[in-house]
Amino acid sequence: MKKVSKPEAETQIKEFFNNIKNKSPKEIKKIKRFAMRHNIPLRELRKNFCKKCFAPYKSPKIKIKNKIKLITCENCGQISKWKLK
Repeated sequence: MKKVSKPEAETQIKEFFNNIKNKSPKEIKKIKRFAMRHNIPLRELRKNFCKKCFAPYKSPKIKIKNKIKLITCENCGQISKWKLK
């Protein structure tokens, strides 16, 4: 395995998430583990895929209720909850 510096790893992660709609769950899981290995937080980028099945959100069902955003995965049905600011 090739050693990568932290700034190089951050740029690789940003490039990956620019075109996430065409990625497979396996690739998303790999990049998440890559970020964890290099101690890089995904922050807002983690809202682009399902935390259960790692499928990218293409057209999820979104509900807003009591300042909480509910996103339903179209692949597995998992509901993710995010606080609105």
